[in-house]
Amino acid sequence: MPTDLNPYGGVFGGWLMSQMALGAGSLASREGQGKAVVVSATDFAFPGAMAVGDELSVYCEILATGNTSLTIAAEAIARTRNGEAETKVASGTFKFVMLGDDDKPRPVRAVGSKWA
Repeated sequence: MPTDLNPYGGVFGGWLMSQMALGAGSLASREGQGKAVVVSATDFAFPGAMAVGDELSVYCEILATGNTSLTIAAEAIARTRNGEAETKVASGTFKFVMLGDDDKPRPVRAVGSKWA
């Protein structure tokens, strides 16, 4: 939407990163079976441009599992609003820590490598 644009009229990279964090967080919560919070975000690249009105899909994969953490790769693909053309617009890596009811790190319960 227009409120998600940078001063040059392109989709703001921070908005793309937030959408990717939501997708990766969904996978982390599902696989870790509980509350997951982002503790780092790295390796971001923005190889393509996204236009207002394009559809965004975010694909995620678990790269690594620690005692209390999951490292997840995220890829953002834009599809033109009225067509089928797709462009990779962003990629990056997120690390999540699983939290217990006391909001302290807890062991990861279930892990599998899946796409969200």
